Amino acid sequence: MAEHKRTRTRDVVAEGLYIASAATRLTLKNAILVHILAEGEDFDEARYLPEAREALLTLAAEAEEDADRTERERKSARRRYSDSSGTHDYRSRDVRNLRRRNKQSLHVARELRARAEDETELRKLIADARDAAWHEVAGNIDRVLRIEAARPDLDPDYDRMRIARMQALRLVDLPKLRSRRRSLQKQQQLRDEGRDEGPAAAVPSGGFDPGELE
Repeated sequence: MAEHKRTRTRDVVAEGLYIASAATRLTLKNAILVHILAEGEDFDEARYLPEAREALLTLAAEAEEDADRTERERKSARRRYSDSSGTHDYRSRDVRNLRRRNKQSLHVARELRARAEDETELRKLIADARDAAWHEVAGNIDRVLRIEAARPDLDPDYDRMRIARMQALRLVDLPKLRSRRRSLQKQQQLRDEGRDEGPAAAVPSGGFDPGELE
């Protein structure tokens, strides 16, 4: 049971550190995009070391604040024995779990502060953020080029595909449209003669919708 708890604590701490690293990379990625794209700066890894350190220290401070809040809740819960009225309305039976959460938050905070002083770790976060920024820029460029390439005057296959689309319209869509109109006319005639067989059927799923021709 004790080993299970230790493993569980390790998992929670590891997850907290993973989330913190992801948040730091996102902060750095956005900073890189602003400085390079909006302000025209060249990429300089050393330029982002203070920002990476500050991001980790900010997250460490948040973890410490969470630990302090949890400790206050634990002390308050020790004197409460009635039923809880909500998720965060802790009672004496929650004391052990709150103590565990306090330790987990402090562990995360200590690890984040240690990483903030580790230049190797900081440079790794910056490199990952740079790769993410380049990937986002490349994706945007690719989407723009695809949109440009879809223009008729830039698509070498446009004429050939246009002929194929017109043939499909003539051989498939228009006959479906004529059949649908005949069906509606017949149902209208039956209603006029007092032999209504029910409301007109909707266009079958996957069938032709005249609105597609617009």
